[in-house]
Amino acid sequence: MTITTVALDADDTLWHNESIFHLTQDQYVGLLKDYGEPNHMKARLQEVEIKNLNLYGYGVKSFTLSMIETAIDLTRGAVPAKTIAAILDLGRAMLEHPVEPLPGVAETLATLKDGGYRLIMVTKGDLMNQEQKLARSGLGDCFAAIEIVSEKDANTYRRVVARQGVHADQTVMIGNSMKSDVLPALEAGLWGIHIPYHITWAHEHAEPPADSPRFAKLETISDVPGWLKQQQ
Repeated sequence: MTITTVALDADDTLWHNESIFHLTQDQYVGLLKDYGEPNHMKARLQEVEIKNLNLYGYGVKSFTLSMIETAIDLTRGAVPAKTIAAILDLGRAMLEHPVEPLPGVAETLATLKDGGYRLIMVTKGDLMNQEQKLARSGLGDCFAAIEIVSEKDANTYRRVVARQGVHADQTVMIGNSMKSDVLPALEAGLWGIHIPYHITWAHEHAEPPADSPRFAKLETISDVPGWLKQQQ
């Protein structure tokens, strides 16, 4: 079956994201250096983040709330107001951070679009923040549709292809997360391409499929046009 539709994750597939979270986490630990050992603080922050996902969802705003909650916990309620203000400043800085497309992204998207492929961005996170990042990236005109979802599971991908009027077996999902971008897409009947980013959030770790003819791992997004040509 010929692939006609290319769905792409955004964060850490189209532009840098997790590296910004790691930088902010280091700054956060510096703010709280008097209240614990750095690795313990990072581990506790991750526990709080994951606990809050069902309530706050994904994204910078959720992360900021989790940083504040963790600070209250680590200081046993004694966190100074000026530290809370500094944490809020960290969150604002993340929201305002320049959006830097990864190498080869702009060129590859242009090649795919010119080649007649329908491009769909499928990303999870905060609606406003993701829309702002797409606008600042300069990549918006490449996409025929944008899907910003609260979670990525097999049913999400089934709903996306249904809304877009495309066939699952003619659609490939590309992303850096095996857990969110590849495995549920394969379960929903799509093809899946994993392009690793140099940092992966622990919550997104998963093992690759044992044996799937619809799965591929590529080194960079620049390899996608050649892979698609091989499937014709």
